[in-house]
Amino acid sequence: MAQDLKLALARSSATLVQDALGAASLMVMLIVGLHLPNLF
Repeated sequence: MAQDLKLALARSSATLVQDALGAASLMVMLIVGLHLPNLF
């Protein structure tokens, strides 16, 4: 099981970083979108 996880992470390490950045940008957009009504 642990070996399978290590192998999967080794194969997808490049896309893992892109997925993390995408998730972080979605969270930022959500927070900004929720705070926009308070600005106006």
